[in-house]
Amino acid sequence: MAKRELIKERVPTPEVPVEERTKSFVEVNLGYDFASAIKEAERCIQCPPEYAPCIKGCPVHINIPGFIKALRENSNNSNEAVKNALRVIWNDNTLPAITGRVCPQEDQCEAPCVMGKVGDPINIGKLERFVADYARKHNIDEELLQEFANNGENMKGKVAVVGSGPAGLTAAGELAKMGYKVTIFEALHKPGGVLIYGIPEFRLPKEILDKEIAKLIELGVEIKPNYVIGKTLTLEELLEEYDAVFIGTGAGTPKLLNIPGILLDGIYTANEFLTRINLMKAYEFPKYDTPLTIGKRTVVIGAGNTAMDAARSALRMGSEVIIAYRRGREDMTARIEEIHHAEEEGVKFEFFLNPIEFIGDENGKVKAVKFEKMKALEEKDAKGKRKIVGTGEYILLEADTVVIAIGLEPNKVISEEATGLKTNPNGTLVVDERLMTSISGVFAGGDAIRGEATVILAMGDGKKAAKSIHEYIQKKYSSA
Repeated sequence: MAKRELIKERVPTPEVPVEERTKSFVEVNLGYDFASAIKEAERCIQCPPEYAPCIKGCPVHINIPGFIKALRENSNNSNEAVKNALRVIWNDNTLPAITGRVCPQEDQCEAPCVMGKVGDPINIGKLERFVADYARKHNIDEELLQEFANNGENMKGKVAVVGSGPAGLTAAGELAKMGYKVTIFEALHKPGGVLIYGIPEFRLPKEILDKEIAKLIELGVEIKPNYVIGKTLTLEELLEEYDAVFIGTGAGTPKLLNIPGILLDGIYTANEFLTRINLMKAYEFPKYDTPLTIGKRTVVIGAGNTAMDAARSALRMGSEVIIAYRRGREDMTARIEEIHHAEEEGVKFEFFLNPIEFIGDENGKVKAVKFEKMKALEEKDAKGKRKIVGTGEYILLEADTVVIAIGLEPNKVISEEATGLKTNPNGTLVVDERLMTSISGVFAGGDAIRGEATVILAMGDGKKAAKSIHEYIQKKYSSA
């Protein structure tokens, strides 16, 4: 057999030109076509699944070499290639159009890729996205759905899932594939959790999210919106009707800055700002009745993915945007791709600035932010980052809109209502190695147990919890 040539450089994916995309919320990355996807798939050296570092790096353990092999083995028949590849992916992940777009692949599956030792790692995320997108456009996913819907054994038992974010959707999908009757209770009027209220259209189009969720409904998952568990229904009431409960309520409570001027008009938390734009479509006002006043100059405080989303959204709403961060560039937690896109689109970055006061005008509207200049020491903190200290020097940045994006905490509605549900000091739920909480039959995952983290880690928890719930219910009925 001829030796396969190692192609070191990955096949790029096209993107909407900067001058076009900053005027709308159109998706930036256009993804692969079939020919490009096959060309990129051909770069994979096919590590055996039992050793493949990419699988170990994936929180939901997709058989990555397996789906890539299926794709390229049928390169003369695009529909068959995609169907076989999607079947491999769906065995571990029912939401590939989402994970292919928003996962930090560079830190997970692509980071340990063997090809990365000699060139670029395989573009796993974009290949996963391609498979999902092609399947959706050609109705291949509908064909495969019937196969997966018939796989379940109609298990005895009902499961309630609280929250329809990535953890809840994954748990529901995995349990539905096993044959359980699953009902999702969602507090908002639309399902998706952070995927719908937190991530903008230019990263995750809502049409695609809706179609991914629709697949779960076809698998038999029922979704009940406008249910605030802890208010509309109690956890105790759920346990009376369901054999097990999974809590995937995320981390939706924003952290605030306890500094003077915080109540000035024009200051938003990123949570409110992005919810108005993404879920309530403020960028299409007055077509959608959600006004959102954004000034000529916006300062976003923070440097994670949420800060990038807020900054790039404000830019598209017509504002000049500055991201201010109290540390240096090397400590930014946002994805490299998101930082690159933000800079490419014209967002400015200011580092080593710590906000100490919001300055208002005579009408109570924010007009500037006062920062103390910081500097980094050689000494490291508990997280391995260089410690920072104030310099005693100050700077004013003019701003008529401010977005605070310094992190989120779990919502306490359920934990405050449910007697016996133990929490950690930071508000996250206490769980054991099975992801069961202190209440028997109640499991939890995602940001509800981790604090603010990534979509794919939440999905990994949802998958693990589904397995634990299955074992719990089977034991419950076998001993009855």
